[in-house]
Amino acid sequence: MTTAYHPWGRVDADGTVYVRTADGERVIGSWQAGSPEEAIAFYQRKYEALETEVVLLEQRISATDMAPAQASASVQRLARTITDANALGDLDGLRARLERLTEDVGQRREEAKAAREHAREQAKEIKERIVAEAEQIAAEATHWKSSGERMRELLDEWKAAPHAERAVEAVLWKRLSAARNAFTKRRKAYFATLEAEREDVKVRKEKLCADAEALSSSTDWGPTTSAFRELMRLWKAAGRADRDAEAELWKRFRAAQDKFFTARAEVFSAKDAALREHAEAKQQLLDQAQALLPVTDIRAARSALRGIQERWEQIGAVPRDAREHLESGLRRVEDAVRKAEEAQWRRSNPEALARAEGTVAQLRSTIAQLEQQLTRARDRGDARAAQTAEEALTARRAWLEEAEHTLAEFSSLGSASPGGRPPGTPRSWRKTFPPIPPRPPFGGFHPPSGDQLVTR
Repeated sequence: MTTAYHPWGRVDADGTVYVRTADGERVIGSWQAGSPEEAIAFYQRKYEALETEVVLLEQRISATDMAPAQASASVQRLARTITDANALGDLDGLRARLERLTEDVGQRREEAKAAREHAREQAKEIKERIVAEAEQIAAEATHWKSSGERMRELLDEWKAAPHAERAVEAVLWKRLSAARNAFTKRRKAYFATLEAEREDVKVRKEKLCADAEALSSSTDWGPTTSAFRELMRLWKAAGRADRDAEAELWKRFRAAQDKFFTARAEVFSAKDAALREHAEAKQQLLDQAQALLPVTDIRAARSALRGIQERWEQIGAVPRDAREHLESGLRRVEDAVRKAEEAQWRRSNPEALARAEGTVAQLRSTIAQLEQQLTRARDRGDARAAQTAEEALTARRAWLEEAEHTLAEFSSLGSASPGGRPPGTPRSWRKTFPPIPPRPPFGGFHPPSGDQLVTR
């Protein structure tokens, strides 16, 4: 047999096949079945198969989420295979590639470890939050339905959350279980107390129903209405019985109320119809009274108004919503007649007539004196005195004109009857109207005092 050479080995004359590595040559087999070239080709194909395995392992590690432990085991297995491989090729290069893979797997292992630690921390935070909320609900919750639903949701969140460290998770689970048990005990205790309270409420509301049924036939409308109002206040303050009992008791209570208020409404409806008729009658009287305005004949207006007032009192009550309109309308007519009578009385008062005559005489005398003063001042050439006298004359002449006008009114009315009320006024009329307050004389004209009449 001849010899053959390869960049990574050789075949000697006796058929022994060698591979060349960094440690030197190593026998990988003996070839007797053919030529040396066939031997080299055979062992080279075995190398290529190993190289293919390395390439595939590199791709899996780089392109997939292959677990670091599995990757490390695959690298070690392939490294052992390459170390003793009967193959012809760059075995040192394959081992170097596997060493680089080992470094990559180690880095990935560290990254996976850090990720696991981070995931455990996150899981711990999530479950601590779940436990803290459960403990708060167990200690403070009073809305039992929504709180119970939230407790179930927290348990589902616990199950869906990632796992923390076993020791930490065991402690947190113990706290969560304790919170759930505490919540259940509080809820049971509350509903046990609530059941007793509802039974007490039921007894009290049965008593209120009995009281309402006893009042339902009463015809004492005012006090019974107040009594029903008080029963309703007590009903609201009593609380609630269980749902079925509450519905049945309310039905009884409401039926008793409806019976009383329906009867009352029927009676009041009949009364209201009568009161409406009274209002219509009084409205007709009010129209008659308003037709007296403005007052031109005081005696006739007073007589007509007296008859209207007597019929007004005989009619009786009216509905509340019409009362103010009717009463205020009649009061306005009464006030107008009374004011007209007061005005006539002031104008026909003998004392007022005498005061008016005295005022006119005094003003005329003062004007005559002032005219003399003005003449003397002009004769003396005293311009200042003349101006003062002329101004005083102008004022007194204006006062005299108003006083003469008032006196003319008194004179046209004639003399007045003596007494404490206007002439012709019956005593019953003063019962109808309130006393007349004192007013300024002369229809509002106030003459000056004596020391103001003459300018000295």
